[in-house]
Amino acid sequence: MTVFEQIRAEIAADPMNRDYSERGIMPLFKAAEEARMVIVGQAPGRRAEATRLYWNDASGDRLREWMGVTREEFYGSEYLAQLPMDFYFPGKSKGGDLPPRRGFAEKWHPRLLAAMPNVETIVLVGSYSQGYYLGESRKETLTETVRSFREYLPRYLPLVHPSPRNIGWLKQNPWFEAEVVPVLKEITARLLKL
Repeated sequence: MTVFEQIRAEIAADPMNRDYSERGIMPLFKAAEEARMVIVGQAPGRRAEATRLYWNDASGDRLREWMGVTREEFYGSEYLAQLPMDFYFPGKSKGGDLPPRRGFAEKWHPRLLAAMPNVETIVLVGSYSQGYYLGESRKETLTETVRSFREYLPRYLPLVHPSPRNIGWLKQNPWFEAEVVPVLKEITARLLKL
């Protein structure tokens, strides 16, 4: 059993995940010792949980476009890891999905990252991942944090969530696709050896 299989089994056995395990739902993440880039998003959506494939929706299509990768490269590269803030679909709320559960990333991310010694850049998609990883160094708003992305490189690259709900934000902030996306594409191509 690899270290990642061991951690996955421990996550599934954790009492906080009992409801999921009893329904046969395993934690959804991807990690490998060879990983050089990690994407940290919010949590799997309903479709990702049902298909057992993270970023398997319109948000994932946009994220892959921003990264400049195909579906095959995104899912097949051993250099790319996926560690959402929660490895299970948290449920629905009036405004979309519920937030990831508190304490989940704090419990599991450090162990998983310790087993990936070659990681150079962690892409922080959305406010939950930025709050956890950037802490006091993040700016007052998500927009300011993403706009200040160069301050966090090379270890972190904060992004706005690629959700279709953020179309308005993207139209109001054209600098994102002009300044941030090219940097994301360059980092992706270099670290994934494309």
